[in-house]
Amino acid sequence: MNKQDLISSVADHSGLSKSDAGKAVDAVFDSITGSLKSGNEVRLVGFGTFSTSKRKASTGRNPRTGEPMQIPASTQAKFKAGKGLKDAVNK
Repeated sequence: MNKQDLISSVADHSGLSKSDAGKAVDAVFDSITGSLKSGNEVRLVGFGTFSTSKRKASTGRNPRTGEPMQIPASTQAKFKAGKGLKDAVNK
């Protein structure tokens, strides 16, 4: 499922127009992204938790040349599925 499929599904289930459903989906994504950028986590009970984790800088190797290279420190987004989502997927 891609973003357009998600928008179509939201429009079908909610009775919204595709335009309104697209705005709603974009608003949800923007809200989650904004919260993660500011260092907060997003908990959706029964669905899951979005959070961030810090990765340290490290030294890696260029796979083509084998030369060592520095990999900078970064912040990674993480998602942990909640019980409701796990149960729904495993049925």
